[in-house]
Amino acid sequence: MNAKIRRFLPAAALLLLSFGIAFRTLPSQTVGATLEGDAAHPGRTRGWVDTQLYFGLGLADHPEKGVSEETWRDFLDKEVTPRFPAGLSVIDVYGQWQGKGHPQPERLRSKMLIIDYPGTAENDQRIEAIRAAWKQRTGDKSVLKVTRKADVSF
Repeated sequence: MNAKIRRFLPAAALLLLSFGIAFRTLPSQTVGATLEGDAAHPGRTRGWVDTQLYFGLGLADHPEKGVSEETWRDFLDKEVTPRFPAGLSVIDVYGQWQGKGHPQPERLRSKMLIIDYPGTAENDQRIEAIRAAWKQRTGDKSVLKVTRKADVSF
């Protein structure tokens, strides 16, 4: 056997032995994939929905015009968070919209608001109040809403 290999074998055996000891001494606890939360963050859900709302902020080619980031955050703080304080997500998106009578789509800076919640009439009213508040504040004609059934766990 080669001298280099003979010198390497004891170190390799020691290394393998230490790995075996380390793996045997790891705790045998099973970690679940879900957090058992409160009513707003249950471990498993039934009857929940996932809603995405799309808010146009203004033309993409003129970011200095339209709704500022500060104005968006103010709207989020005053109109959205009080209605859904348990959690939400916001994503910056680029969108296109072709209004009636416009020959070309407009390129828009947009925000996509994602909220998961129990599908109740009260929560539906909260979503519609958010949409109405945005249209009133900005003069926009619409806020696109996409709602799907959701299987949610925390």
